[in-house]
Amino acid sequence: MSPTTPLTPRVTPPLTYASNEPGAFVRALRSPWYQLVADLQETLQWTTMEYARSQGLKHLWLPITTRTVTCPTALGSDTEAVKVDVGGVDTYLADSMQFALEYGCRLSPGGCYSVLPSFRGETPDATHLSQFTHSEAEIPGGMEDLIRYVDGYVKALSAALLDRHGEQLLTARGDVSHLERMARHTAPFERVTLDEAIRILADEDGCVRDEGGWRTLTRKGERLLMARVSEFVWVHDQDTLAVPFYQAFTPDDSDRARCADLLFGMGEVVGSGERHVDPGLLRKSMAMHNVKEEEYEWYVRMREETPMLTSGFGMGFERFLMWVLGHDDIRDLPLVSRVDEPLAWPPAVLRP
Repeated sequence: MSPTTPLTPRVTPPLTYASNEPGAFVRALRSPWYQLVADLQETLQWTTMEYARSQGLKHLWLPITTRTVTCPTALGSDTEAVKVDVGGVDTYLADSMQFALEYGCRLSPGGCYSVLPSFRGETPDATHLSQFTHSEAEIPGGMEDLIRYVDGYVKALSAALLDRHGEQLLTARGDVSHLERMARHTAPFERVTLDEAIRILADEDGCVRDEGGWRTLTRKGERLLMARVSEFVWVHDQDTLAVPFYQAFTPDDSDRARCADLLFGMGEVVGSGERHVDPGLLRKSMAMHNVKEEEYEWYVRMREETPMLTSGFGMGFERFLMWVLGHDDIRDLPLVSRVDEPLAWPPAVLRP
C-alpha cells in the first residue's frame, strides 16, 4: 500500500472496559476505537458467511444453552461450564457450539457453521474473556480437510479487511503489513507436531508446561515458536490427556490426539480437532479422561446411529481482532464489556 505508515497508532482504546464510573459507556460510544471495531466486526461476519457458503457449509439456528457440558475438563483445561436456570431448567450456557454443530453435520452433510456468543467460567485477563464471540464450523472429513478450510478462511478474512478497511486501519493503527502477509501467503501455513515444537524450544525455560502425563505450550512457548518457525504456524498431534475426550486419537498412538492449534499474533487463535468416529474409541477416550459415559449418552449414541467422520474448529473473533489491530489486551475489544461487573444488582445500572 502506498500511504506512509504512521510511527504510532492514532486510534487507541478509551480504557473503559473495567470502569463503573457513571457515564463511562458514553466515552465508549464516542470513541473512534469502538467505531473502528464495529466496522471490522461487520466485515468479519459477512466474510465468514461468504466463505462458508463457498465451501458448501450451511448456517444453522442452534441454541446457546445445552444440557451437555460443552467444556468437559481435560487435564490441560483451566475453564469451567457456566450453569444457569432457564425457565426452571438446570442447563449450561454453551462454551462452544461444537457438540451442536456435530449434530448439525448429520442434517447438513456438507458441513455447518455458527457465529455466536460463548461463555466460560474463567477470570478475564489480557488474552482471555469469559464471554466472547466464537466463529465455529464442523465439516465432513479429517484434519487435513479442516486445516485447508481454516487456512483459506483466515486468509479470506485478512484479504477482506484489507480490501474494505486497509486505508482506515493504516491511518488508525499505523500498520497493515501483517494482514498483507497473511492474505498473500499462497503456500499452506507451516506445521509442527507438539513433539517437534518442544524440541525446538528445548533450550529455553518456561516454554512448556509438563505435568508428566501431558504437556502443553505456554504463551511464552507459543510466541517463541512463532519467532523460530513462522509467524503463522500449526501445532498438531497434541497429548491426548491435555485436550477434551472428543478429539480423535492419531492412527498409531492413543496418547496423541488429532487436533491442531493455529498460532499467530498473541499465540493460539484457532483451536481445532478431528472427532472420534468409532464409539468404542470414544468410550476408550472417555475412560482415559475419567468421563462418565452416561453424562454424554446421546453423543455416543449419535455415533452408533449415524457414524460420520467430521472435524471442527473454533476461533474467538476478539483474539483475531487483537492481531488485526496490533493490540495486546483482549478486554478492549467487546463493544459492550462484561469485565469486572458487580456481583450483585447495583442500585443504578451503569453500563448497557
